[in-house]
Amino acid sequence: MSRPPVESSLFCPHVLLADGWARNARLHIAEDGRITRIEHGASPVGDERAAGPVIPGMPNLHSHAFQRAMAGLTERIGTSADSFWSWREMMYRFLQVLTPEDIEAIAAFVYLEMLKSGYTSVAEFHYLHHDRDGKPFGDRAETSRRIVSAAQTVGLRLTHLPVLYAHSGFGGKPPTEGQRRFINSVDALLDIVHSISAQTQGEPAIRVGLAFHSLRAVTPDELSAAVAEISAIDGTAPIHIHVAEQCAEVEECLAWSGRRPVAWLMDHAAVSSRWCLVHATHISPEETTTLARSGAVVGLCPTTEANLGDGLFPAEAYLMSGGAFGVGSDSHIIVSPAEELRLLEYGQRLHTRRRNVLRSGQGESTGVGLYQATVCGGSRALGLPAPGLTGGGFADLVVLNPAHPKLLGRAGEAVIDSYIFAGGEGAVCDVMVGGVSSSEADAICPSKPSLAVTRRPR
Repeated sequence: MSRPPVESSLFCPHVLLADGWARNARLHIAEDGRITRIEHGASPVGDERAAGPVIPGMPNLHSHAFQRAMAGLTERIGTSADSFWSWREMMYRFLQVLTPEDIEAIAAFVYLEMLKSGYTSVAEFHYLHHDRDGKPFGDRAETSRRIVSAAQTVGLRLTHLPVLYAHSGFGGKPPTEGQRRFINSVDALLDIVHSISAQTQGEPAIRVGLAFHSLRAVTPDELSAAVAEISAIDGTAPIHIHVAEQCAEVEECLAWSGRRPVAWLMDHAAVSSRWCLVHATHISPEETTTLARSGAVVGLCPTTEANLGDGLFPAEAYLMSGGAFGVGSDSHIIVSPAEELRLLEYGQRLHTRRRNVLRSGQGESTGVGLYQATVCGGSRALGLPAPGLTGGGFADLVVLNPAHPKLLGRAGEAVIDSYIFAGGEGAVCDVMVGGVSSSEADAICPSKPSLAVTRRPR
């Protein structure tokens, strides 16, 4: 006879559920970290009690973990035309010194930062596959295993996305010397996917998908073959791709194919809700509508896009067309979901010269609608079972600090609005991933009681 599942519960005096704010709700959490049911009108007797307002944890849908170690080191005038492309050359030089041990340590560091800031899951867009000389390790999945180990050590939910990077430009151009640590064939990349899938089978906190670096980095045949293979492994596996981040990319794609990148992708791949198109900054009105209707998620990374001078995504038109989106910290110049959402909205305000541009949902609160929509899109991009705090979804949540000066005395929609648009350091008090309180929660907010939910073995 199988043993009954171990279940815990958490009493939340004030919680943002998938269908809105609720008071006095008890979350029942199974051993695998999923919410089995939500009890309304509950009392705190016998339960662990959240120390402040509870909101869903934010999925971070785009991360290059190793770039955290170079954040702040590229703010120097190099040429008269500093851009993404000059930044990329500096990035190539930086990564040449990194060992597998370095990669794991940096990933663990930034994953801990993510937990402290309110991210509870991450999609790691991982293309740093080979040794410093460009040769594969004896175990091709060496650096992917380091990423998995870092996430497990910290307790962050991970969707691991080994990246196919085969060429330096459209039409199958040969890779450059600076790209030697990235390059794989379709078969070699899928060996990594198979290996990590086998290693993490049965781990509820690890999901494996696949990513394409960009349309310029793969040929049409390679893209089709890799999609077919990952679909055979897992028909629901997430598929991510950088697309239309730079004007030069759009121009090169037009010269190569006669189509803009997003339009080409829509014509040649069955883009659906399992896809995440990262950045998509420079898209036409036609592409905006088509992309929104596809069900794919757009992965927006406002702090990185601003740092690189990429431009502004047409977010208002995209939302009006019903498009799904999420946010990622990408190069980790800043590691904060609130900062990403604030800059996303403020960028649109500066562009339109209006306030409260990205309103989503039925309520009056810009913050709540924006936060819930981002959680929903991010969850879809990571392949999570359900978005937000709802039955069947994971108990991935954040407790805000009720004593924070910007949150003091706030309730309901004002809590989220204040957290995003007026908050700052110390707004996050506790973090829980899959029903397990972060081991670092007390360090985040030592003056407040921890969730202290009984820890389960990982």
